[in-house]
Amino acid sequence: MGVLATGLAACGSSGGRQDASEPTGKFPVSIVSAKFPPRQQLAQTSNLTLGVKNTGKKTLPALAVTISIAGKLGKNSVRPFSIRDPQQGLAVPDRPVWILEQDYPKLVGSSSPAGAETANEKTFDFGRLKPGATTSALWRVTPVKPGTYTVLYRVDAGLTGNAKAVTGNGSPPTGSFHVKITDVPPLTRVNGQGQVVEIGSGASAGGGKTKGGGKSASSGGNKAKSRPPKQPANEPPAVPQGGGSLPPSGSGQ
Repeated sequence: MGVLATGLAACGSSGGRQDASEPTGKFPVSIVSAKFPPRQQLAQTSNLTLGVKNTGKKTLPALAVTISIAGKLGKNSVRPFSIRDPQQGLAVPDRPVWILEQDYPKLVGSSSPAGAETANEKTFDFGRLKPGATTSALWRVTPVKPGTYTVLYRVDAGLTGNAKAVTGNGSPPTGSFHVKITDVPPLTRVNGQGQVVEIGSGASAGGGKTKGGGKSASSGGNKAKSRPPKQPANEPPAVPQGGGSLPPSGSGQ
């Protein structure tokens, strides 16, 4: 995704406090893109990207993005991609689900770090955003804890709460990603075109469920029997390979 942050008037931690004279009011924005792979594997790097457009007539004082894992353990954590260990007396109670790579987040298309740290470690400040401008931010993360998680994100127009970002219907610009992290590499095989493809876990043709929950039927109205798929001639057997379901690092997906 080649969205450039040409309208970003200020970014990073240089200069004075951007919230020192934050105006009060509502600032219309639109989330134009949101990507994070729903299936991930331990130690395989993925990209989370968010594209935001200033659809109003005023410059956003500070494009701020807050990221947190859903649930009580995620809400109580200090860091964005972590959960809180409920055990009492721990010196560092946060437990990472993803590790944020060094020098991230960045703006898509830029090699420089962006998203200045704020008083809230879950919130990243990307600076001013001019009217009509669009910017896209990228977090590169590596999963380190298997399980199923919901990652929440919220876009704000400032850091103090005075400037409020709103969507076209007046609601806060928020969203979520539902992600399953597995520690089991997928089964893959080489097809007739020489491509490595993942073997699906569903039933063979005639024995699966159609959309809506109904069972598909074979000709004549009888229920089709599930049979294990036959191994194509001259093709090697399925073998586990790590990271087959993930896009390559730096793909922006």
